[in-house]
Amino acid sequence: MAEDKSARKAKTTADKKNKQASFMDKFVDFFRRLPGRVASPFKSTWRELKKVTWPSRESLWQYTGIVIAFMAFMGLVIGLLDLGASKLIAAIVGA
Repeated sequence: MAEDKSARKAKTTADKKNKQASFMDKFVDFFRRLPGRVASPFKSTWRELKKVTWPSRESLWQYTGIVIAFMAFMGLVIGLLDLGASKLIAAIVGA
């Protein structure tokens, strides 16, 4: 019984290799499958978005405040570094 299955499988794969699809068959098949291939990523994204646990309004405001505070802090740090670098270059060039 196992030999029959393996023989059938080998025959099927051999038939597939022997049967070459024509260019027109491939061309038509490409356009037949195109809408499904284009829609697939959007369907997957929609399925994943259904699984998301969205934050509450209060926690969203907290997170927004934290991000704004961090951005202000980093802006200050980068501004001070830029000011220091400018003063250093001016001291080197002016000397």
